[in-house]
Amino acid sequence: MALKPEPTAPFHSVQYALRVLETVSRHGGGVTDVQIARETGLPVAHLSSMLLMLRREGYVEQVSDGAYTIGDSLVLLGSGTTRREALERKLQETLTELRDSVGAAVYISRYIDGEVKITQFADGPRTPKVNEWVDFRSAAHASAVGKCLLTQLDQNGRRDHLSRHKIARLTSRTITNEKVLFSKLDSQPPTVPVLDLQEYAVGTVCAAVPLTAGAAVGCLALSLPLEHAHRLRSAADMLNRRAAPVVLSLAI
Repeated sequence: MALKPEPTAPFHSVQYALRVLETVSRHGGGVTDVQIARETGLPVAHLSSMLLMLRREGYVEQVSDGAYTIGDSLVLLGSGTTRREALERKLQETLTELRDSVGAAVYISRYIDGEVKITQFADGPRTPKVNEWVDFRSAAHASAVGKCLLTQLDQNGRRDHLSRHKIARLTSRTITNEKVLFSKLDSQPPTVPVLDLQEYAVGTVCAAVPLTAGAAVGCLALSLPLEHAHRLRSAADMLNRRAAPVVLSLAI
């Protein structure tokens, strides 16, 4: 299985964020935004919004003289045996905030050992998760999650997956022709959310954006009842804009 080398917009933001964190880490006593801009080469205007996000996520702290130091989240995510637990807590906090921001159930999915897996999600009484009436592992061709993961595989990886999980018609909107499916996956812009308009389940619409962190294949997704379909594109755009903190957590 190989990845298609198409970085996403959140991935570019994470590259910049990692450069900022490396700079802050080198200056144990704190470093100003001017010095960070000088060492990273990032414009101060761009750096301001980046530092705001890093402060909000707890990766940096601003001390009394205005300088920046490493924050608790960065310490926890880099602390060996506790990293897995810290990462899960951090991602769950981020998902909960995303759920409330976009007004939809949100999910993290990974492609692990050739299978689609939902690793974490956040839902609620007003934001119910999708009814998994068909195992997501068998529905990659129809769900936003699955299609988003398949876009990150090469042709051989996709064919391998579909040889183990045959394409089936789940609704009248499901694509059941492999050639048509691959054509749609290839034409999917890497920075545009993948949509599922009742292809997996009648009465549900979904969107997913790639999470590009190293060699891992993953995505961030949301689902909405059909009566809220008019909000799907704006919610998907917000999800795309807010994906960077999730990718950053996975990349550290």
